[in-house]
Amino acid sequence: MHTGTERGIKLVALGGGTGLSTLLSGLKRLVGADSRGGLRLESLAAIVTVSDDGGSSGRLRDELQMLPPGDIRNCMVALSEDSSLISRLFRYRFPGDGNLGGHSFGNLFLAALTAVTGDFVEAVRLSSEVLASKGHIYPATLNDVRLVAELEDGTEVRGETNITASRPAIRRLRLEPEQCLPLPEALTALRTADVITVGPGSLYTSILPNLLVARVAESIGESDAVKIFVCNLMTQPGETDGYTARRHLEVVKRDAPEIEFDYVVVNNRRVSEEQAEAYAAEGARQIGLTDHMLEREFSGEAEVVRTDLLDEGEKVRHSPEKLARVILACCEQARAHKHNVRAPEVFA
Repeated sequence: MHTGTERGIKLVALGGGTGLSTLLSGLKRLVGADSRGGLRLESLAAIVTVSDDGGSSGRLRDELQMLPPGDIRNCMVALSEDSSLISRLFRYRFPGDGNLGGHSFGNLFLAALTAVTGDFVEAVRLSSEVLASKGHIYPATLNDVRLVAELEDGTEVRGETNITASRPAIRRLRLEPEQCLPLPEALTALRTADVITVGPGSLYTSILPNLLVARVAESIGESDAVKIFVCNLMTQPGETDGYTARRHLEVVKRDAPEIEFDYVVVNNRRVSEEQAEAYAAEGARQIGLTDHMLEREFSGEAEVVRTDLLDEGEKVRHSPEKLARVILACCEQARAHKHNVRAPEVFA
């Protein structure tokens, strides 16, 4: 593995939903800045799942036959200047029950720019310039891909929204069509990356859809990058009921056996009693605190990093700043190991 020590670090993050945008919002502050160890984030790229079929994204997807823009819009906003008026505009969602009701302005902007340019990837690039984004965003595929889940009871469920709403446990996930093509620029970013992160995000609807796209997992496996898996904080009702951090990783390695992670990052701070009760009422439980089999499972392969990753607030969320710091700390430690020097005490 390499760590980009002669130049700045090139980092590629895979995922979707809230988890990926949270990570990007923390990492963007490190672009062009030296850390305490002298590491500098030279470039930042995100590979984003495009399987969403609900809400504003789903409506635009069905009506305009375009890729769902929601997760990509969230990433663009996360990489933009927070105080920017245009960033706030992209987050604006129209109220009411009319034709515009529920639509995000950012989604509509991407839809209009796609129609004008005739190219969704170009629309994403131009929108990122408008937002002064500190990174590149690539859809995992340009195919009109749908998720299909085989449940433990033998039934099949199609579509991200239906999969999330289903209650029987998920046995397997596949894409339809199965041979969807990756974006060449995304593969190039993976092959030349110094660091690749997977997660946090919904296991079956944000993480695996990226890894199931042809040649994506293979490209990650062939890359010399430091590979980091960021565990979720809570189970997700309808997707990962009863899952431990170890089970999340087992599913990823089952569907993407080419990937060998160097670090597995797990939160070790307990949520408040009020949060635990509120989430338990919805069927969600905190993961990682008692999952001590991780160290045994990955002995000699990956280092398990346990640290406080919680953000403040009523909702259980990763802290963007804490997450970015621990990612950079993994890079710093990997660099120290590569040069056979004493690794700094970077994990609090």
